[in-house]
Amino acid sequence: MLDDLIDFLDRSPSPWHAVQSTIARLDGFVALDERDEWSEIPPHGLVVRDGAIIAWSIPDGVPPEAGFRIGGGHTDSPGLRIKPRPDVHAVGWKQLGVEVYGGILNNTWLDRDLGVAGRLVTSDGRDVLVDVAEPIARVPQLAVHLDRGVNDEGLTLDRQQHLTPVWGVGRATPGEFAAWIGERAGLDQAPDWWDLCLYDVQGAAVVGADSSMLTSARLDNQLSCWAAARALAAAEPTDHIAVIVLNDHEEVGSASRSGAQGPFLETVLRRLVDGRGGSHDDWHRALSDSACVSADNAHAVHPNYPERHEPGHHPIANAGPAIKINANQRYATSAPTAALFQRACETAGVPWQVFVSRNNMPCGSTIGPITATRLGIDTVDVGVPQLSMHSARELCGVDDPLHLAAALGAFFS
Repeated sequence: MLDDLIDFLDRSPSPWHAVQSTIARLDGFVALDERDEWSEIPPHGLVVRDGAIIAWSIPDGVPPEAGFRIGGGHTDSPGLRIKPRPDVHAVGWKQLGVEVYGGILNNTWLDRDLGVAGRLVTSDGRDVLVDVAEPIARVPQLAVHLDRGVNDEGLTLDRQQHLTPVWGVGRATPGEFAAWIGERAGLDQAPDWWDLCLYDVQGAAVVGADSSMLTSARLDNQLSCWAAARALAAAEPTDHIAVIVLNDHEEVGSASRSGAQGPFLETVLRRLVDGRGGSHDDWHRALSDSACVSADNAHAVHPNYPERHEPGHHPIANAGPAIKINANQRYATSAPTAALFQRACETAGVPWQVFVSRNNMPCGSTIGPITATRLGIDTVDVGVPQLSMHSARELCGVDDPLHLAAALGAFFS
């Protein structure tokens, strides 16, 4: 299974590619179009909206008011996005204008071989996926000879000035990048618009003398997407509907048509009730009997910075997914939902841990509180412990992704 996760990560350099990687693991699931009438709901189905996907498994004979067991994650990761008019140059170097997406660790994008992937929109409105998995760009760091104090005083990077990659020598011309990416995608003409990500072309890898660690780009949060897809594909629910929702734009606040703050999940769940003959009352009954596991990676305790972590709550690698708790509702976990996920772990025979942030070290948030707030669904936030979160390359244990997939499988089934 670990080889399959590595394949998922390597084939998912953008949210749109992550959706396609998810579909590839849902064999037999029927794709529906939101524009069509859903008069017949397939027992195993899926629907895609931009860089997000929802899929479900409905057991035979369950009534319209049956509750949902939802596994949530997000397809996006922090990084560098290509601007609409990217062709710039300076002192003999061709450069690409980029916009920082999400809360990256700036320095981790320096001196890496970067490819480009995402979607192009043609003049007739078609979406075309493209992945140039070659080192075509690089953000060069200033030499130590020209920044003598960098190792003692720290590296300070201005996102506008210092993160602009080079991608050639000479003088850039307007439209040069558009023509190049269109040709690489096999188009007859340059695209007018795109959503494109730069990414480190170094693939995911098992590392360590004991092969105990996994390093890759986008572990946060494509690891959870993979675990959710694997769990749903193998799930055999009995008295409820198993669902996965993998939203886009979590790293920038989730406020979009494909993000958790948007109506995507609510719309699809409602259509699953309506399309099976359910009433308005059945819809509310279904929500009241539903639960969600929001899976988004957690912070493992860092061996070089143990003082940054809450004493007594030190998630470690290969010791199971962490239940994430925050009294200020940055996570949606409550005591009953924590107990629900604990039971899923125990049923699956996998270990589990607890994560709480220090009072003077505020934590981030997830799709969990948003989903709970929009739909009133009991929700628990969990995640695989990792180091280097929001780095261009991250690190976790090799066992924990399998633990998470097993726990989600027990939750669904």
